[in-house]
Amino acid sequence: MLKPVFSAALAGAAAALIATSAMAASAPAPVPAVPPPADVADFRALYKELVETNTSFPAGSCTLAAERVAARMKAAGFGDDQLHLIVPPDHPKDGNLVVIYPGRDPKAKAVLLLAHIDVVAAKRGDWTRDPFTLVEEDGYFYARGAFDDKAQAAIWADTLIRYRKAGYMPRRTLKMALTCGEDSAAVNGAELLSTKYRDLIDAGLALNEGAGGQLDGAGKRVSHTVLAAEKLSVSFVFEVTNPGGHSSRPVPDNAIYHLVRAVDRVSRYEFPVQLNDANRAFLTRMAPVIGGETGTAMRAIAANPQDAAADALLSRDPTFHAMLRTTCVATMLEAGHAENALPQRARATINCRIFPGVPMEDVRQALIKQVDDPAVSIPPVTHRFPLAAAPPLTPQVLGPVETVSAQLWPGVPVVPILQAAATDATFLNAAGIPAFGISGLFVDPDLGHIHGLNERISVRSVYEGREFLYRLVRLYADQK
Repeated sequence: MLKPVFSAALAGAAAALIATSAMAASAPAPVPAVPPPADVADFRALYKELVETNTSFPAGSCTLAAERVAARMKAAGFGDDQLHLIVPPDHPKDGNLVVIYPGRDPKAKAVLLLAHIDVVAAKRGDWTRDPFTLVEEDGYFYARGAFDDKAQAAIWADTLIRYRKAGYMPRRTLKMALTCGEDSAAVNGAELLSTKYRDLIDAGLALNEGAGGQLDGAGKRVSHTVLAAEKLSVSFVFEVTNPGGHSSRPVPDNAIYHLVRAVDRVSRYEFPVQLNDANRAFLTRMAPVIGGETGTAMRAIAANPQDAAADALLSRDPTFHAMLRTTCVATMLEAGHAENALPQRARATINCRIFPGVPMEDVRQALIKQVDDPAVSIPPVTHRFPLAAAPPLTPQVLGPVETVSAQLWPGVPVVPILQAAATDATFLNAAGIPAFGISGLFVDPDLGHIHGLNERISVRSVYEGREFLYRLVRLYADQK
């Protein structure tokens, strides 16, 4: 579930990931693609097999995909004791694969490579091409999962196989977890592993999806992002109940009126600006790239979160607005039972994206205070993702990304981001395993049509991302 992170904030009028035309004009010129190494055919075969294994829910099988990757790992020399197929007993198609690549220093914390192998369902009749056949056309790979997230999953497996063939002995143990259930399945594999198999995936650092390179409409590289924090998605339900009555005898105590007033008050409420390592680094690093009054406002609010003028200017852009605070928005309404009857029940769903580390109950109490109407019930709710504070973005985490990025794409800024949506990294962070979104996969302003029709990613991006992650993981693996 790689989802809009950077989206409209850097879009201007034309692209979901580009800030302004001036930003695009100042972006570095594209560099030649990294030449695919001699063993690219093996990677291509692995990638193709993984993509063409249907892992959508409920028709597909993550277990089959995990078994196929495991077979390739075994053929490359991994022993049975290093391959762990974990299948939930009640859901035989929701399998996960954990691979262990032992390091030289048993006391050094491991590096975990995480990717989900399930995909969103796709109907053949809606697509231009068969969604479960990898097609290379006009410089792109097309297929469901060609980008989200089987490109990174295939790269992780390929990287470990290449290390094995080269006889590489890392200082730190490397672990790979290919999981089911981030986009579609009955059981979330990352949650399962982090709660039931914590020791198996224990690590000092986890690398996941959720960020990558941003291209403008002309294919120029704008920035290379690192997902450093995620919001928590929680939906609160506002509900008003009422005895109702005949519509010919209206009364002020109308369930719909109570609800509409409550929703309107929420629409006019702004949660305060909050900063952490992720959005502060984004503001400071992108300010000189964007420039102008927007760049000035970014510097100002990074220095002073209470700068109302800077907040007002930046909040004109929905993504900047979302990056700076908790947000709550009405997404669903339901009311009444007949056109000639006073409503007996009115309900609204308010979806909140909670800033990392903010207690969910604090947000609920803020909504209750703003609504200020005892007729409107806002009960506590459960949520899919656990509460997890953002891990610290240290030089040990960011430095290797900057080093390898500069080697492959000189002049392209590395920019931490705060993801307004959520990925499986949340489960790892909640379990005490610091997780960051790092892929090196550059995508077009359309985000590669992920979750939509004709999902795609450029062939050049896949091969460059493969080289980027191969180099990057070695830096982390040998880090002292």
